[in-house]
Amino acid sequence: MTDSAQPRDLQHLPGTVVDGPDGPVTVEAPFQHADAPDPFGRLWTPHRMVYIGGENKPKDSSESECPFCAAPGREDEDALIVHRGENAYVLMNLYPYNTGHLLVCPYRHLSDWTEASEAERVEIGRLTARAMEVVRAVSHPHGFNLGMNQGEVAGAGIAAHLHQHVVPRWTGDANFMPIIGRTKPVPQLLGEQRDMLAAAWDAAPTRLEPTGH
Repeated sequence: MTDSAQPRDLQHLPGTVVDGPDGPVTVEAPFQHADAPDPFGRLWTPHRMVYIGGENKPKDSSESECPFCAAPGREDEDALIVHRGENAYVLMNLYPYNTGHLLVCPYRHLSDWTEASEAERVEIGRLTARAMEVVRAVSHPHGFNLGMNQGEVAGAGIAAHLHQHVVPRWTGDANFMPIIGRTKPVPQLLGEQRDMLAAAWDAAPTRLEPTGH
């Protein structure tokens, strides 16, 4: 019996065998599909396949392949750049750990903190502090993780170009989702985050005290 010949109420019944283009197919239980009632409450994040598949990862460590070298040559909105300084700039992390996750990068293509000039080190530090002030004014996090991963073995996604992470943290954000589910919900689009942070860059107060403990 073909699929079209079956009664309509049996066509999608779990366990029903129907004719497919490559032979008989058994209909699966509905909880195995997106948008169906699901006892596990799955959060479908197919966009993460871009990161998992490494589609935006550079093919090698050359300057021509480096996304952090290419970003300053694009429009701010397109490259998700929040602020441009003299020796370094600030942009959104394309694969954020949390809402408002920023990166501070030197314009020069260098991989190690010891290779940075004194001017670059000073400005990266100054932009990191300002990024914290701006994110506090916009999103009111309870704390931050700051850091540089030096080398692939240390966890650097793009080890060839130095970048400082500025990750806002909120109480309870390290819950079962990232720890067990290996999924981080980010409730706001990156473009919207960029617009808000860029607009607040000059207006946000300095030395704003954190709201949490």
